[in-house]
Amino acid sequence: MVTFHPLDYAMSQICWVVCIPLTVRAFLMNHLAALAHDYDITVMANAADFEFLVPFGPSVRGVPIGIERKISPLRDLVCLYRLACIFQTRGFKAVHSVTPKAGLLAMTAACLMRVPVRIHWFTGQVWATRSGAMRVLLKGLDRLTAALATHLLVDSPSQVDFLVSQGVAPREKMRVLAQGSICGVDTVRFHPDDSARAEVRAKLGLPQEALVFLFVGRCTFDKGLLDLARAFEALCSERDDVYLVIVGPDEEGVFPAMLRLCPRAADRVRRLDYTDVPERVMAAADVFCLPSYREGFGSVVIEAGAAGIPSIGSRIYGVTDAIQDGITGLLHKPHDALDLLAKMRHMVQDPDLRSTMGSRARARAEQEFAQDVVTAALLNYYECMVGSCIDEA
Repeated sequence: MVTFHPLDYAMSQICWVVCIPLTVRAFLMNHLAALAHDYDITVMANAADFEFLVPFGPSVRGVPIGIERKISPLRDLVCLYRLACIFQTRGFKAVHSVTPKAGLLAMTAACLMRVPVRIHWFTGQVWATRSGAMRVLLKGLDRLTAALATHLLVDSPSQVDFLVSQGVAPREKMRVLAQGSICGVDTVRFHPDDSARAEVRAKLGLPQEALVFLFVGRCTFDKGLLDLARAFEALCSERDDVYLVIVGPDEEGVFPAMLRLCPRAADRVRRLDYTDVPERVMAAADVFCLPSYREGFGSVVIEAGAAGIPSIGSRIYGVTDAIQDGITGLLHKPHDALDLLAKMRHMVQDPDLRSTMGSRARARAEQEFAQDVVTAALLNYYECMVGSCIDEA
């Protein structure tokens, strides 16, 4: 287990704050590896240990902090107090937060303790699909987070436009790294792989010649999966060679609801609760589907693109940055299963289109969204916009 000695705080310059360690493992590992060459870094998360930080050596260390994703006023206040105490006594020069709850608590505590550089990274808004009092509350909390931060990063250009239109933050305060996304895509890990295609299909009982649609992500109603089920049911009534694979944790009981909507096609639906090799599942698919109602960027789209497959996604902010309509994939009207069906049908009927779009998606992932491109942009951001503040502090 990685332990944290109190004296180590004295040399720390940057503190990253997240709710769960999965955020670090999924999005920040490459960034931390690069930043560790120039900064001493502390990572705070709701974790029992930080074994995943071992490869970075002593320049990156972990501290457990009880941030919960759900609203819990008493526990949130306790966490805020602890963050403030740590920031006050340990002398961080910069605090960088990711995800809404971590951002609200970290930016509040850092502002109270006068940490000179306070960065929050917006990766999507949970209130975008809400209404009524909850939308007002959550939107107000994002506004507060933005006001308390000295710098804001956003993971897509269209999300910047949305935040400006909603009055969350001024455009001049926000910055998108490279062409967007929080971490880019590892184009060595995600790539076309004929061997993985054959093996995964055999394991899932998918005919080698079938046309496979794929969804990877958290299974929530906001992901538009019921629309996907309706469209797939209709498509299966037209063709007997199409299959659907759903990968990801079912947090809201979505999958049973999907099966109820496509009873005649249930035997052509496959589900994986979790995989630590999404690149292999993507290599086994023909078309990626993201019919979401809200997304900050849609990183899975560029991962699928790096694997050489085109995508169908909803025409919403975030997804429109990840999919070039008619070039690397197709966009459909959100909340519209019929339009989604039309786009799925188009992909099925035109194998040349799928091949061309898949090749273009791979090329775009390599040129604009490669992991090292986004990390280099973050390093430049720190050097140009944050480094001078740290040096002066």
